Amino acid sequence: MKILKSLAQEIVPLSRKQNTVLVIIIACVFQFTLFFAPALADEAVSKAKAKASDDDIVITNDSMVKESKMGTEAAKLATPVTEYRVVSTSKRTMTAYNSEVGQTDDSPCITANGYNVCKGGVEDTVAANFLKFGTKVKIPELYGDRIFVVRDRMNKKHPERVDIWMKNRKDAIQFGRKVTTIQVVEEIK
Repeated sequence: MKILKSLAQEIVPLSRKQNTVLVIIIACVFQFTLFFAPALADEAVSKAKAKASDDDIVITNDSMVKESKMGTEAAKLATPVTEYRVVSTSKRTMTAYNSEVGQTDDSPCITANGYNVCKGGVEDTVAANFLKFGTKVKIPELYGDRIFVVRDRMNKKHPERVDIWMKNRKDAIQFGRKVTTIQVVEEIK
């Protein structure tokens, strides 16, 4: 405080009242510039905690990667990545569908194993009659290392086909029919 007073007096000779005001102003400036971060950080943490309770947390690809509206990258870095090994590979005809009664049954959001794709909202569900429910597959030519889960069945007239669920009808139509390699994978423990 004495240093600030002497500094203020050396710069401009002022009255005692003006000196006091100047010292207070300088002290406030130093206080704000040097010590503002903890106050702002505390405020940011409080806001983040309030927002976190409102965020939806979605588990994607069963690899336990938590995504929320804020902090997605940090959550991915903090969560261990699940590793998979390929169990089998085959060429399959692949089509796409979405949750419409005309493409499904009378409960279009519920898959054959009871999973609600509309509520889940993640395009990681496939229908395949030749694989067990819960089987994880990769479609490397189209989706790289992304993991899909068998949760649905197809019409019996397509025993060897794979059908991928998509949110939008337009995307499913645009996907069309493709012949591609699928890999059945399992977690490395």
